Amino acid sequence: MKLLYSPGACSLGIHVILEEIGKPFAAERFSTRDGGTYTPEFIAMNPKSKVPTLLRDDGSVLTEFQTIAFWLAKSNPAAKLIPTDLEGETRVLEMLDYICGTIHPQAFTRQFRAVNFARDAEDEPRVVAQGKALAEKYLALLAQSWKGSDWLLPSGFSVADCALFFLERWCLRAGITPPTRIAAHYEAMMARPAVARALAAEAA
Repeated sequence: MKLLYSPGACSLGIHVILEEIGKPFAAERFSTRDGGTYTPEFIAMNPKSKVPTLLRDDGSVLTEFQTIAFWLAKSNPAAKLIPTDLEGETRVLEMLDYICGTIHPQAFTRQFRAVNFARDAEDEPRVVAQGKALAEKYLALLAQSWKGSDWLLPSGFSVADCALFFLERWCLRAGITPPTRIAAHYEAMMARPAVARALAAEAA
C-alpha cells in the first residue's frame, strides 16, 4: 500500500492508522501548500486533488478519510481499530462523519483557507473568526457528549481517535485551547508509539 499525504493535513490520521496496523506501507508526500495535489502526477492517481489517498496493493485507489479509515480497520481486524458489533461500528462511523464532515470543513477549513469562503480579501478575517467560533462550539459539544474514558468511545481505541488527533493538532496550529477532556486525549495519543512514528515520518 501507499499513502499519499500532505504534512499536517487530515491525512495524518490515516498515517497513524497505518502505523497502528503495523503492516508495511509506503508514504509519499504531496504538499497542499505547494499545490502538490494539483500536479499531473497526483491527479493521475486521484482527480479529486485531495489527501488522504490510498493506493492499494491491487492497484485500486481509495479516497475520503472516512472510507479509507473504515476499509483499513475492517480489513485488518487484528489491529482492533473498530468494534465488531453493529452498534459499536455505527458509533465509530458517526464520529468519523462528524469530525471529517462537519468540524473539519466548517471550523478549520474556514480558518486555514478563508479565501474559499470569503466574498473578498476584506471578508477573510470575518471568515477566520467564524471558523474559530465554530471550532470552539463543536469541540465543546464533542467533549460534552464524550462517552469513553481515555478514548473517544466506550468501545475503546479506534480509528475515530486517529481522526480526532488531526483536529487536536490543528487546534495547536490555530491557537485554540481545546476542552480539558480533548486536551487529555491529545496527550494520550502523543504517548502512542504509532503516533510518534507517523509524526517523525511526516517531519522528514
